[in-house]
Amino acid sequence: MSNIEEKSGSGPAGATATLQQIDVRGKLVEFAWWMKKEGYAENTIVRRVKLLSVLAKRGANLFEPESVKEAIAKQDRWNVKTKELAVEAYSCFLIMLGKSWSPPKYKAVRKLPFIPTEQELDQLIAGCNRKTAAFLQLLKETGARCGEAWRLKWIDIDFQNKIVKITPEKGGEPRAIKISDKLISMLNALPKNQPEVFHGSLKHFARGFRRQRAKITSKLQNPRINNVTFHTFRHWKATMEYYKTKDILHVMKLLGHRNINNTLLYTQLVNFESNEYHVATAKTLEEACKLVEVGFEYVTEMDGIKIFRKRK
Repeated sequence: MSNIEEKSGSGPAGATATLQQIDVRGKLVEFAWWMKKEGYAENTIVRRVKLLSVLAKRGANLFEPESVKEAIAKQDRWNVKTKELAVEAYSCFLIMLGKSWSPPKYKAVRKLPFIPTEQELDQLIAGCNRKTAAFLQLLKETGARCGEAWRLKWIDIDFQNKIVKITPEKGGEPRAIKISDKLISMLNALPKNQPEVFHGSLKHFARGFRRQRAKITSKLQNPRINNVTFHTFRHWKATMEYYKTKDILHVMKLLGHRNINNTLLYTQLVNFESNEYHVATAKTLEEACKLVEVGFEYVTEMDGIKIFRKRK
């Protein structure tokens, strides 16, 4: 057991443990600042510092690679992905120290993401409060990462042309995405007393979302809704766009991916069992535009009436 876990006492051993704990805390603060200067995303910094803090509390000596390797191996409650992230975090920590190690090999198996129906997403959005509903509708229409959506500023929204400019994270690409009149109205209903559309703590906001999601799940008696996360909206948008266009490059651009291999996942998800559709008609250009904005696709025209459909 490492001295890091020992409680400080009146004797020399306790004093030594306290000094080591202070040294570790100081190094983690230094590590956080080093990553910030290197341009790492805020959520990456927070995650890596937290993982290393947990390992230190559970007996790892962060200045001894073999001790860290052993501590990671002992985390039976961690899944492979968490262990992989811990290895990445410690490798980065060693780079700051000017050291290296022979990292253990953890590789998470990539699973196909959960894709809800559009009706389930709409039910979730409708049941949330005004701010959360606007945030979820933004995720649904743009396919943005939650961090990208959270950092959105009012200056990024062109209300006249109904366009949102997404500033990327994780080395992605910037993009401008058309949004619906519905989302424009939802955004306009929010207070504009700050530069950011959604200000405050994203972590706190996410906790509030999970509470609302649980209530909606219970009310509708649909456990699938409780599986919907912020990132689920991105998976859903990408899947639907590929289904509609069969254009993987279009989906890649929409998501801001730089590597097409990350986008190819969504070609495997387009396998809908239902062949049932909602059917709508339009007599004017304005009516047709509104149907297209909410996901209907043009089918044909009969007797001067345009016919549209959208999969249920």
